[in-house]
Amino acid sequence: MHSPDDLSDATGGQPPRHILTPSTLNRLVRDLLEDALPLIWIEGELSNVARPASGHLYFTLKDSAAQVRCAMFKPKSGWLRFKPADGMQVLVRARVGLYEPRGEFQLVAEHMEPAGEGALQREFERLKAQLDAEGLFAPERKRPLPHFARRIGVITSATGAAIRDVLSVLARRWPLADVDVLPVPVQGREAPPAIVTMLRKAAASGRYDVLLLTRGGGSLEDLWAFNDERVARAIHASSVPVVSAVGHEIDFSIADFVADLRAPTPSAAAELLVPDALALKRHLDQLRQRIVAIQERQLQARIQRVDHLHARLQSQRPQARLTRDRERLQQLHRRLLSARSAQATQWTVRLERAHARLLAQHPKQRLALWRHQLDQQATHLRRSIEHKLERERLSLQHTARAMHAVSPLATLERGYAILFDADGKVLRSAQNVTAGTALRARLADGELPLQVSDD
Repeated sequence: MHSPDDLSDATGGQPPRHILTPSTLNRLVRDLLEDALPLIWIEGELSNVARPASGHLYFTLKDSAAQVRCAMFKPKSGWLRFKPADGMQVLVRARVGLYEPRGEFQLVAEHMEPAGEGALQREFERLKAQLDAEGLFAPERKRPLPHFARRIGVITSATGAAIRDVLSVLARRWPLADVDVLPVPVQGREAPPAIVTMLRKAAASGRYDVLLLTRGGGSLEDLWAFNDERVARAIHASSVPVVSAVGHEIDFSIADFVADLRAPTPSAAAELLVPDALALKRHLDQLRQRIVAIQERQLQARIQRVDHLHARLQSQRPQARLTRDRERLQQLHRRLLSARSAQATQWTVRLERAHARLLAQHPKQRLALWRHQLDQQATHLRRSIEHKLERERLSLQHTARAMHAVSPLATLERGYAILFDADGKVLRSAQNVTAGTALRARLADGELPLQVSDD
């Protein structure tokens, strides 16, 4: 084997050759692949699925034109929520790598799910973001659960394992609660409308203190009824607090986010809904013991105080003190009698003054005064009317004399007459009056018919 220097000499001074070993080459290729393609998502069909005793998972991912070898190492292979099998269509998140010992290109899977769940998960995230923006998940709208629920409605499948777990825990922890199973389908196309209808009926009945919406575990597709927008809005509109317990502890649904409380499992929900009767009994026993101890301490303290007061009473010669207190009581009694007498006299004087003021304001007194005032005003009014009439009479006489002075009748009284023609018009001129014309003469005391002659 030649050294690099020997090779350089043999080629006539050309640059040295970079000779790699297979392991070095595979390591370089692996680094290039991992740097160029970090995490990728890839969808394909499973084949050659193998899980040896090590717990790792090996499989091939293929489509109609190509395939790639894949590996999924522990513990990630143990977190899968389904059992991979040949022929399944899956969605894989993986790192691109190279298996150095064999120089084989492969994917190292970090996560794997059935291909259909990818679309469901995207729809789940979309609806979750929408309802969160509308405030359906807001913590301030969530209502507290009753401390001692008397009537509980459990909305779930009547034949599933979840209802058996719930009823078992409720019967063990708080047998006083009335539990109604409100059966609905919890999977499939008919499940969401049935759950919505049952939520509305249960809330409208006014019977329940709290409602539990629950079912056992399953795939994302199995739990999809609890990710339905109609179910979420029915929970939000419920007038009764709703607890959601859907699937296992790692499962989350839209119903969990909208509900007033989310429980990781149906059994945990039952424990959250009711208190533990045995624990409550122990707590009550402890409280009773504390009350008894407090009462005994208070009784002992009061007995000691009575003994102390009795000793003080014996040492202070109570007879002399009673005599002083009796004399003081008598003085206070005399002062009370004197004060009461003085107050009674004062009240009598005030009452007499008030009576005098009341008599002065008596309606009879006021009526006499008002009658006298009314008579005076009537006399004054009558005199005013007489004076007014007299002034009007004199004014009328003066006006009549003035009018009479200028009246044609006054002129007639002095011997004058007014001539009227046949039409009743006043004759002011003798012209155009012919013989035989009929006239009328108005005198002071009447009228005369006249006829014009030639003389």
